[in-house]
Amino acid sequence: MEAGGGAGGGGGMDNLSATPAAVASQWSFMISRRYQHLLDKTTPHILGRWIAFFCIAFAYVLRVYFVQGFYVVSYGLGIYILNLLIAFLSPQVDPEIQELTDGPTLPTRGSDEFRPFVRRLPEFKFWYCITKAFCIAFVMTFFTVFDVPVFWPILLFYWFVLFTLTMRRQIHHMIKYKYVPFSFGKKDSSSDGQQQFSRCSVLAHDSIHVIHMSDIKPLWC
Repeated sequence: MEAGGGAGGGGGMDNLSATPAAVASQWSFMISRRYQHLLDKTTPHILGRWIAFFCIAFAYVLRVYFVQGFYVVSYGLGIYILNLLIAFLSPQVDPEIQELTDGPTLPTRGSDEFRPFVRRLPEFKFWYCITKAFCIAFVMTFFTVFDVPVFWPILLFYWFVLFTLTMRRQIHHMIKYKYVPFSFGKKDSSSDGQQQFSRCSVLAHDSIHVIHMSDIKPLWC
């Protein structure tokens, strides 16, 4: 009986030792795991994910249009999107650095081995970051502390200048190292192989036919 009472007392002490910080940590871990599970389920649904993103972006644009403010928030959002876009269009390994170390990594001729384009920022990560950025910016529009008065045409002009210069540099980099930031898949060579096999079969058949004809002797010999 005393042992049972001691066990009960130990259980009560264990329950008391569960501090609110530990309970909060456990709850946060469960929520983060559930959130990651939902993200993993959306990975194959590319079209649905991007449709949801455009809906969120449209809601943010409407919010800024009707409020007529938060231009600094929009400018920061535009700079962040530009950085994400450059990372999305850039290869994982810079060809310029790779040439100095191990030689070229991207195929430069049609006879080279097919190598798919590996991005510095994968498509799912790009979607997730840009969607989260729009959600955070949308929430910030409900706090007047972020509504800094500014002449927005200057910010818009400066952003377009940055976009033009950055994209021109990126396109020049793509032309210089001969890569395209999209993988269209390896060319199907089954038809070429079949045609080559057919030509070889015809040549072999003609050769055999010539050999057999040369072995035949005329009747008058």
